[in-house]
Amino acid sequence: MFDHIIYGVRDRIATITFNRPKVLNALNSKLLTELSQALTAVAENEDIRVLVLTGAGEKAFVAGADINELAQLSILGAKSFARNGHQLLDRLQALPIPVIAAVNGFALGGGTEIAIACDFIYASEKAMFGQPEIKLGVIPGFGGTQRLARLIGMNMAKEMILTGKMVTAAEAKTIGLVNKVCSPEKLMDDVMQTANTMASKGKVSLRAAKDAINMGMNGDLASGCSLEIDAFAICLASEDAKEGTAAFLEKRKPEFKGGLTT
Repeated sequence: MFDHIIYGVRDRIATITFNRPKVLNALNSKLLTELSQALTAVAENEDIRVLVLTGAGEKAFVAGADINELAQLSILGAKSFARNGHQLLDRLQALPIPVIAAVNGFALGGGTEIAIACDFIYASEKAMFGQPEIKLGVIPGFGGTQRLARLIGMNMAKEMILTGKMVTAAEAKTIGLVNKVCSPEKLMDDVMQTANTMASKGKVSLRAAKDAINMGMNGDLASGCSLEIDAFAICLASEDAKEGTAAFLEKRKPEFKGGLTT
């Protein structure tokens, strides 16, 4: 089905693997089209509770854009390329399920931008992050100037973007870019353990919590708390909430089966 990604679903967890290891999984137009198609498949599958993104091979998550393609763009082509990238990562961030980036190696340029559009990042000890676009005479084009500053603070983001430097996984955790650093051989085990924990929860509450946090961060505290009140009420009316409260009172493990339309 796909040439440049590997897509699979198992136990309510979808996995998208960027699969151009010979070029460090660099982003070209075909890969981005396939990623868009895979995100559509994820969004349309009611059974999926969690999405994991990772890279093929041992060296890279995504090492940036394909420079051969980038160098050929006109000003209008560049604007279209950046707009398409923004729309794609907006879709990724807006998925109604948790998304984990399992960063196994270099996450540079668009690689970092994809990772920070996920809900959180687990990284291999060998992972490296950076926005090196300044070294090419350009700037991040897939949301890096905006999401990175919101995630790690304006000054740290400026240092990374204006110098183009790379940071190690350990430093990325220190500045709040990464949630957890794992040994290379344990990365996917740790990611899937967390993914399974989330996949066992109700889909309505997963979506409500994610939306309340994301939308609340874009406004003031009072507006965010108002969003939370509405989301809490919607959750409480769901079939999953009925199952969760019943299971608690009956001292058993809940079996959440509700979807976003039930």
